[in-house]
Amino acid sequence: MAIKTILVIEDDRFIGEMYVRSLKKEGYEVDWMVGGNDGLTAARNKPYDLILLDVMLPEKRGNEILEALRNDKEDLVPNTRIIVLTNFEQDDESRMAMEHNADAYLIKAEITPKKLLEVVANLTPLA
Repeated sequence: MAIKTILVIEDDRFIGEMYVRSLKKEGYEVDWMVGGNDGLTAARNKPYDLILLDVMLPEKRGNEILEALRNDKEDLVPNTRIIVLTNFEQDDESRMAMEHNADAYLIKAEITPKKLLEVVANLTPLA
């Protein structure tokens, strides 16, 4: 079984378009949300195999979304992998908390489309 459906929650247009284009080219079904509130709503309303989650988002921060998706009864997505993507330097405690709730924690500046596709291809769905 492989990852098929992906939700990208990313407010940077250039990065979002690059991720979406690369993932769709590889055959993934991809939805893209720009704001944190829309991203959380999308994650709540449709089952995804994977969520690519930016940390710095308008409306609701990525760490708040991650917390809700992993710990809030109304928003739980227990069968969804979550990859946190950031360029934001975080203190060790914040980063460790996010890494604990995420399946991967990647620095955007280090991730090329090819590398992202490799990471996604190596993940297996939880369901």
